[in-house]
Amino acid sequence: MIPSALWAFLALLLFTFRFQSEAARKGNNRTLNSAKPALLQLSDYLLTHYRKGVRPVQDWRRTTNVAIDVMVYAILSVDEKNQVLTTYIWYRQHWIDEFLRWNPEDFDNITQMSLPTQSIWVPDILINEFVDVGKSPDIPYVYVRYHGEVQNLKPIQVMTACSLDIYNFPFDVQNCSLTFTSWLHNIRDINISLWRQPELVKFDKSVFMNQGEWELLYVLSHFQEFSVKGSDSYAEMKFYVVIRRRPLFYAVSLLLPSVFLMVMDIVGFYLPPDSGERVSFKITLLLGYSVFLIIVSDTLPATAIGTPLIGVYFVVCMALLVISLTETILIVRLVHKQDLQPHVPNWVKHLVLERATILLCIRDRKKFYPSRTQSSDISQHPENNDSTARLNHYGCENLREYERVAGARPLPAQGESSPVVASILQEISAIRQFLEKRDEFRDIAREWLQVGYVLDVLLFRVYLVAVLAYSITLGTLWSVWQYA
Repeated sequence: MIPSALWAFLALLLFTFRFQSEAARKGNNRTLNSAKPALLQLSDYLLTHYRKGVRPVQDWRRTTNVAIDVMVYAILSVDEKNQVLTTYIWYRQHWIDEFLRWNPEDFDNITQMSLPTQSIWVPDILINEFVDVGKSPDIPYVYVRYHGEVQNLKPIQVMTACSLDIYNFPFDVQNCSLTFTSWLHNIRDINISLWRQPELVKFDKSVFMNQGEWELLYVLSHFQEFSVKGSDSYAEMKFYVVIRRRPLFYAVSLLLPSVFLMVMDIVGFYLPPDSGERVSFKITLLLGYSVFLIIVSDTLPATAIGTPLIGVYFVVCMALLVISLTETILIVRLVHKQDLQPHVPNWVKHLVLERATILLCIRDRKKFYPSRTQSSDISQHPENNDSTARLNHYGCENLREYERVAGARPLPAQGESSPVVASILQEISAIRQFLEKRDEFRDIAREWLQVGYVLDVLLFRVYLVAVLAYSITLGTLWSVWQYA
């Protein structure tokens, strides 16, 4: 009994000694820890034995899920020639790091803290469409919560390749994608998900700067898996940024001046076709439009794979101005120098002066019908004077020349009456032939002038219909594209 009691006493003394030493040690630690800030204690606790080169999971078979989110802040530039879109986005991602966990009660109830990004493991998620490194600010810290959640929030200037379609310029809508994926880890190691609901991401414009040239319509999100030639599958999250150009500036600076010049070209048809002012007016408009195209050439987007519709519009307007000038030159040529032209053919009179006037609904059509002048009627009467009949073979000569010859001739004597009468009759016949020839030229000129006026009205209406049809078609297309 004595030895057993002795052993019991010794065990009690040993337990008491251990309890006192443990209490003393805890007291010393509490005294030491009270002199060190809790954040430093927690930082040392988390990073002392941390290995940032290893994916932070206890079981290597467990997949690290990275949730990402994108908020578009601004559209900086759209380079149509190089097919590059520059945007400024707020990028957010979070994941679970199983090696960065602690009990808040042991560290002054700290539930989250910031740690240097270079000191912990960060997923290698990047954007596939990157073409250049933007001027993004460096955010060197991440937030870590006590249960191991790591939040990495940073703004990024993204310069990405995008297939830009400029055919509808300036009413174009562009759809550019931002594809986030892990460059190295397959889907068994790193999976990507969306931080928020797709509906919240789609219409989120809370931070977008909405005062620039481009308007943000929506941001679509889509998750998919892809593999290259039967290799491991990779997870990727696509964000489709849909933007629309504001066309007011281009409509005022490009479309309205072109429309005004075309209207002036149409108004120019009301100038008389038998005057030369219309030709000079049309040439002035053509030169003015050429200068206008030179000025706006730098404003139009240029690509090697397509031409915007507004460029085709300018080219067609230039072609219409050239056609209008050509038509004016032909009409002016038709109504001038009629003395060098023959009579208007009968088929031209029938088609132009009769049929075309009815087709064009010309009210006063009688003035375009062929008429015969009094001099022509006189010329059809038979000649009864033998002396005049004998002198008709002389033809038409200059009236002034006959006056000069007659004035220089001396007065005949009384016995020379017969030669004097013959000379007077000859001069009268020459004057009559001259007047008949002049009236004939006037009839020819009047006929060609009538043909020219009718053709001018016909070509003007055809030109007006072409311009209106072209303008209505383009206006309808641009309206559909604008409000689609």
